[in-house]
Amino acid sequence: MMREADPIVAEVARYAERELWPAAARHDEESLWVGPHLPRLAELGLMGANLPAEVGGVEVGAEALLEVVAAIAGACPATASMLTAHYLATDAILIGGTSEQRQRLLPKMAAGSLGAFGLTEPGAGSNPADMTSRAERVAGGYRLRGAKQFISNAGHADTIVLFVKTNLAAGARGISAFAVPRTTPGLAVGSPERTMGLKGAHVFPITFDIEVPEEALLGEEGSGFRTAMKVLDNGRVEVAAMAIGIARRALGLAVAWAKERKIGGKPLADNQGIQWTLADMTVDLAAAEAVSREAAQKRASGERFSRESAIAKLVASEMVGRVTDGQVRVWNAEDGSAIATFTAAPGYTPPMPVAAAK
Repeated sequence: MMREADPIVAEVARYAERELWPAAARHDEESLWVGPHLPRLAELGLMGANLPAEVGGVEVGAEALLEVVAAIAGACPATASMLTAHYLATDAILIGGTSEQRQRLLPKMAAGSLGAFGLTEPGAGSNPADMTSRAERVAGGYRLRGAKQFISNAGHADTIVLFVKTNLAAGARGISAFAVPRTTPGLAVGSPERTMGLKGAHVFPITFDIEVPEEALLGEEGSGFRTAMKVLDNGRVEVAAMAIGIARRALGLAVAWAKERKIGGKPLADNQGIQWTLADMTVDLAAAEAVSREAAQKRASGERFSRESAIAKLVASEMVGRVTDGQVRVWNAEDGSAIATFTAAPGYTPPMPVAAAK
């Protein structure tokens, strides 16, 4: 459950309900970029919520950050996707960069300059060691050549962290990371991919044949894979947080509808089949919250938390599918069983429970 004792969590929850929730459906239906929310996110400190104060961040603790992301995702998952993709980029600079790079890049990103994390390629997704993008030394810096796929924020970002191989023969140990302005000549961002959901959080293909200065290299050559894996540990907890936020919203809408909808003169919620469904949704969500909070606590401790973050992501991402399916079944149940499939006429949307907007 949300911890009201954390002032930023309560503030973000209020903002999400007032400003994100009313606009979320239109952003999704029309595939509208959620970028107009960026100034307010920056004003609230959320663009640097994962960063320490010395680089412009607001030092939100790991558990509070879990709740912040959940609150945003429960109102507008696309906005949460944009924000957490930005965290991947800033985490990469924080973890892999030098002190000079952190001081040069992160304060402006915490203030609202958007970041993107360029790891995935057309032939290298779950195994980034298979990437074929490369870099070679040239006078004054490096020449980077390659392509990336499904990169969140890329078409709108100011800074893209690109992972490429500086040593093709070294596998994962030959991967290095570079912080590159999106406007670098030779870097081309394609049209947004068509996605089934999160349509307001655009993802893009990237191609590049660019030259960058020495200072674009984050840390040392060959350190990119280690940086990426540490970043993704953080990212998995944030994916879990997004799933939790979406599931909390779905459960709330299902409960509100079950109380308002009357079948045979009594609320749908009085039927045992509906109660079973809502109970299963509640238990599923609680389990995901527990393992995700454990991962956040381990993250806060400074210990390695790869196992916990992977468990949280798996449990929460599978949970949210079951919980949202339960919501659809409750919204469309007419006999109290909550087992009915969706058979309504094309274009029909169940009415939004009034309580959901409160």
